[in-house]
Amino acid sequence: MKVLIIHASAGAGHRRAAEAVYSYIKENEPALEPVLLDVLEKTNGLFKFFYTWGYSFLVHHAVWLWRLSFWVTDNRLLRPAVRSLARAVNRVNARDLCAYLVRENPDLVVSTHFLPSELVSGLKNKGKITSRLVTVITDFGAHSFWVSPGTDLYAVASEYTLKDLVSKGVSKDRVKVLGIPFDAKFLRKFDRAELCRKFGIDPKGFTVLLMTGSFGLGPLEEIAESLHRDCQVMVVCAGNKQLFRRLSGKGLENVKVFGFVDNAEELMAVSDLIVTKPGGATITETLVMGLPAVFISAIPGQESVNIAALAGYGVGASVKGIFQIKDFVLDLKNNPEKIIELKQRLAKIAKPFACKDLADAIR
Repeated sequence: MKVLIIHASAGAGHRRAAEAVYSYIKENEPALEPVLLDVLEKTNGLFKFFYTWGYSFLVHHAVWLWRLSFWVTDNRLLRPAVRSLARAVNRVNARDLCAYLVRENPDLVVSTHFLPSELVSGLKNKGKITSRLVTVITDFGAHSFWVSPGTDLYAVASEYTLKDLVSKGVSKDRVKVLGIPFDAKFLRKFDRAELCRKFGIDPKGFTVLLMTGSFGLGPLEEIAESLHRDCQVMVVCAGNKQLFRRLSGKGLENVKVFGFVDNAEELMAVSDLIVTKPGGATITETLVMGLPAVFISAIPGQESVNIAALAGYGVGASVKGIFQIKDFVLDLKNNPEKIIELKQRLAKIAKPFACKDLADAIR
């Protein structure tokens, strides 16, 4: 059975989920023939540029405009007009993708972004392809753009997501709570003592991981400065080279500074707490690792909805202000029973077999 796993490179979480599904199927499902595709590679260059650059620009430099656009596009009254316009724009700019889908007509399409789900759904409804469509929602809320009538199955992160979809008119029997797919490396068994030696930290110390994605955004420097006398702090600066140079130059006691990393799972394994952005993929990884999280610098819209969803489960604190963050961290450090309680809550909502369960559902 030919399986097309398709995503859009606007936002790393969609790509990471698609890659996780592809890798699992490739390694564990010999009867399936997976193909991984970035939808934007088969759209025109201008559309690709604005789809990726526009999103990045809005969330980093015009947050108020992103907040407004998220609300407008998800508003119940405006939804029909907005969706009609979006469909027209997408079809014009994704003709090559549509031609590819018609030519290949895969048995199954697994989509981790709403754009390909919309396009596949349209082709199905016109009778141009016969593919089954599985849409994997990569956040804990479900913006209306995720809802496409040609979707046979929605794979979602939580009961909160399921209820959100049902409220938008999706039949409950088309939704399964399977979790967001993630890289299998987060399921490894870790030797914490060995990793502590590797990173040069005390295995008995309370360790806080600061990591906010590929841009290294947010008040990471200020948080590190406020905590380094009371905790061990590991800061992932990622692509923020200025932050890396500043923190490295300061030589703060108990602070380890990293640039880009490909071993986030190891950093999480030696940490007692993570301060991070509430993206769907990152949340999934912290849940699987059983790592309590403090959320900062949330993008209005999908990430603020993620916070609201987790709040309903009593996990994922959203703390504003450096002093509040410090107070929260030190409260957990000084009250280890609270850490234990948080880990128990995390275990109840974690979906460590998301890829396997998805493969079982689509087989």
